[in-house]
Amino acid sequence: MDFSFFSPEIFTFVIVPLLIFLARICDVSIGTVRYILISRGFKTIAPIFGFFEVIIWLLAIGQAMGNISNPICYIAYGGGFAAGTYIGMMIEERMRLGMAIVRLITPLPAVDFIERLHQYGYGVTSIMAEGAISKVTIIFMVVKRSRIPELIILIRDFNPNAFYTIEDVRSACEGIFPQDSDNNPFEIFKKPFYFISKRK
Repeated sequence: MDFSFFSPEIFTFVIVPLLIFLARICDVSIGTVRYILISRGFKTIAPIFGFFEVIIWLLAIGQAMGNISNPICYIAYGGGFAAGTYIGMMIEERMRLGMAIVRLITPLPAVDFIERLHQYGYGVTSIMAEGAISKVTIIFMVVKRSRIPELIILIRDFNPNAFYTIEDVRSACEGIFPQDSDNNPFEIFKKPFYFISKRK
């Protein structure tokens, strides 16, 4: 890329710091996603992310070291790291990769709710326990993270004040999980133009 039409001052104090900032955003966001992929057992794709991460990092650190007397480059380097961490977390959240365990504790009778979960294809394990005030039902489910929004809708419909926790699962096998189907009413969340197309 030709930057010769910029004055030396603009190139040194604007262009170079901007390039460092953008490079750091890219490599740190990739690195954040890579770390999360490793923690969730994605052994194949994580090294690919690592390859691009270190290449971009070398470009960024090379520019920073080549302009070591420019304090703005340090600020751009640190700012890119902070922004890349945040953006990487946002990207991973939208990707919704991996599995999660959902733990629901409710004092309400849960037989009908468990049956409803079964109808939607969720594998459910429930036990009776003693809560702080009364007897409660503890419901465990291992689900794909992409299914969590629709599961929360079901939980809120069952009990708007339900207490539940969600934890990441590194791996799971031999489970019962909902199957993608056009008959599943929650599939509309994966079709952003569903309501528009229905109205036409």
